[in-house]
Amino acid sequence: MTEQGRIHVYYGDGKGKTTAAMGLAIRGAGAGKKVLIAQFMKDSRTSERQILKEIPGITLCPVPDQVKFSFQMTEKERFKQLQDNERQFITIGEKVKEETYHMVILDEVLYALKNQLLSELTLNDFLEQKPEEMEVVLTGNYLPEFVEQKADYITEMKKIRHPFDKGVPARRGIEV
Repeated sequence: MTEQGRIHVYYGDGKGKTTAAMGLAIRGAGAGKKVLIAQFMKDSRTSERQILKEIPGITLCPVPDQVKFSFQMTEKERFKQLQDNERQFITIGEKVKEETYHMVILDEVLYALKNQLLSELTLNDFLEQKPEEMEVVLTGNYLPEFVEQKADYITEMKKIRHPFDKGVPARRGIEV
């Protein structure tokens, strides 16, 4: 009998959502599980990618060399990002059908949803059609009701204090 896969959510305005998801990816890979990681609204400069690509059992979906925050994008850039994110889901769906992944991590997918850079229908369809035994991990700063209803684990990261509030830029290896 195969184990039932669960849906995990790490959301909120606090630091640690991606860190928690990547820790789960490492734990899964360490247990011999195959993990697929797709990152939305992130680029190739994100530090965790450098080590994750070296870990057997972890597959990283490609990301662009550079991505702007949604509030920095022009309407044309937003439209292109929406198209890219929707295409990314087609690729993820194909990979999941071609190979058996025990875990799929959709990092910052909830941020993309919140900023209308991915349709709720796309994510909902993916969650509805996921293989029964596959774990799915969602991160971002937003928790839509349809995700809340489907999720088995929900962890809210709440910021109490962060150096960014004082104008301190993100540091490599800590925030990026």
